[in-house]
Amino acid sequence: MRIPMFRRAEDPTGTSSVEETTEESVQTKTGEAEAETVSSSSKRSSVTEPATVADRPDHDDKPTNTRRRIPWSRAIAYGLLPVLAFLLASAAGYLKWQDGSAREAQTARVESVQAAIDGTVALLSYRPDTVEKDLAAAKSRMTGTFLDSYTKLTQDVVIPGAKQKQISAVATIPAAASSSATPTRAVVLLFVNQSVIVGQGAPTSTASSVRVTLDKVGGRWLISQFDPV
Repeated sequence: MRIPMFRRAEDPTGTSSVEETTEESVQTKTGEAEAETVSSSSKRSSVTEPATVADRPDHDDKPTNTRRRIPWSRAIAYGLLPVLAFLLASAAGYLKWQDGSAREAQTARVESVQAAIDGTVALLSYRPDTVEKDLAAAKSRMTGTFLDSYTKLTQDVVIPGAKQKQISAVATIPAAASSSATPTRAVVLLFVNQSVIVGQGAPTSTASSVRVTLDKVGGRWLISQFDPV
């Protein structure tokens, strides 16, 4: 009688299984280790990459400078523009005032020179038969203490002498120049020629120069001083 022989089934926990499982486990762990190594390398690369980029001055300085320029440019603009506007307005006002002053001074020169010429001719010219009227008209061109002195001189000396001796005088102004002028006061230099005739005699001419000071009173230039020079 033959005893049947049974083949031993492969035990999952047997040696061959253990060896196969161990080998597969080692391979799995090796793969996981390699994956972790690659992952670590990637992480290190991602960590070091920004540092490398940060070390580049071209990419880091420009944003920083831009952030600094914007506030300073705005501060300068807001602070400087009002100052410039004020300075320009002040300069424009000063130039306008200076231009107005120059125009007023020029007007004063022209008017005062003409007033000095007309006044001097009036106070030094008269005829015997109209001496009172002539000198009265001349007094309307004077003011202040000079008016008082001229009034006394003409009443005491000139009018009586002109009537008694038949004296006549004519004055001319060959040259005149403004010495100084403001809107209210001016000084004019005059060269005066005066021709005097006594009775039926020959005319006598005299030349002189005078400094005439004028004050503007009531919108008119009036002689306040009359000084020979």
